[in-house]
Amino acid sequence: MTTDETTNTVDKSSSSLDKGTDPVDTPPVGNPDAAEGAATVVDPRLLIREQGLAGYLTEFKRKISGGDLGSIPVIIGLAIIAIVFQSLNSEFLSAKNISDIAVTMVATGMMAVGIIFVLLLGEIDLSVGSVSGVSGALIAVLSVTQGMNEWLAILVAIVSGAVMGAIHGFFFARIGAPAFAVTLAGLLFWLGFMLQLLGDSGTINLDGEGVVDQLTTYYFTDVAAAYGLAAIAVVGYFAAAFLDTRRREAAGIPSRPVADIAVRTAVLAVFAFAAAYMFNQYRGLPLALVLFLIVLVGTDFLLRRTAYGRKIFALGGSVEASRRAGINVTAIRISVFSIAGTFAAIGGLFWASKIAAANQGSGTGDLLMNVIAAAVIGGTSLFGGRGRTWNALLGVMVIVSIQYGLSLEGIATPIQYMVTGAVLLATVVIDSVTRKTQKTAGRA
Repeated sequence: MTTDETTNTVDKSSSSLDKGTDPVDTPPVGNPDAAEGAATVVDPRLLIREQGLAGYLTEFKRKISGGDLGSIPVIIGLAIIAIVFQSLNSEFLSAKNISDIAVTMVATGMMAVGIIFVLLLGEIDLSVGSVSGVSGALIAVLSVTQGMNEWLAILVAIVSGAVMGAIHGFFFARIGAPAFAVTLAGLLFWLGFMLQLLGDSGTINLDGEGVVDQLTTYYFTDVAAAYGLAAIAVVGYFAAAFLDTRRREAAGIPSRPVADIAVRTAVLAVFAFAAAYMFNQYRGLPLALVLFLIVLVGTDFLLRRTAYGRKIFALGGSVEASRRAGINVTAIRISVFSIAGTFAAIGGLFWASKIAAANQGSGTGDLLMNVIAAAVIGGTSLFGGRGRTWNALLGVMVIVSIQYGLSLEGIATPIQYMVTGAVLLATVVIDSVTRKTQKTAGRA
């Protein structure tokens, strides 16, 4: 250290002491302009506990100024979609249309869950459409053509998806090839493999009474099923939130007041029981939706409550920092791509169930675009490190709702593509602006 540097350091320390600040506890500021404009971050649980409704408003203003929009744009978008299409056609919010949307969105939603894992790393997987097609072809060939037990064929299809994803992850994580190039190659290879499996006919019809067919055609007709699931969701949410609050209080860290949890639970109850009522007005609770919700709860727990999930978020934040922290970067990357392949295969089963067949068009067309769009529109960042599997539900609701709304109006498929593309572009722009705003506010 030079004499001038020593003098400057002493002057800064003296200045800090004059202001009553401990220079040891004050970290150096790398970006003074950003730090000067940054708002003091206060735990929202403390604000709500101490200020009540005013705390909600304070936290909302802080999020807006800091660029932390969360799911607000998606929820507003869904409300606008519902209002616009309902005003154009009263059938949009009918029980039948809502039930059809709920069943149709599951296949894409399942695949979007897997894509979210990959996006959290800041990577992309272009092969999920083809992998889903292979899954449907395997089910058809093994169970229909070869006479294999259908449950065993389903297991083979799902495991095959996991293996295909692991292969992509190996070339990316171990060999060092770009994920974009590896999965693009996978898209082409597995597409060809699917066509080879289907043979000259190109189409194999599934058993109309089989397990796969029941995935999208079975409904719990007893009204108690839908209301029971709504009650389980509401009670489960309240119990989880309440126990988390008690655990935080015991540890002496900020926690949400019980009144806040009660308000959130009441809002969830309104939507849950309203949905249950609508399902019961048509055919009952769809099995497909139940399975999708189970997957969302399980994967959300995996990401937010386990060491493995925290490693994925850490890796999406900084690969080098994760490596220095002792995380096995290669193993995590391979496992994430394997998870994406697994959910692509599961989505393929639902698509095969929806059309009651496996054909040459499986996994092609706009499927890949819709899967990625669902994850991104739902709130998962393309830059990695931010997102939840529940984003898949929000995103796919937006996409399928738009598709059904436009179809009710008799609008052609090309226009549907353009509208979906415009929504995706708007979401990406919001994500980019959000990141810049967070950096300006000193929060990223």
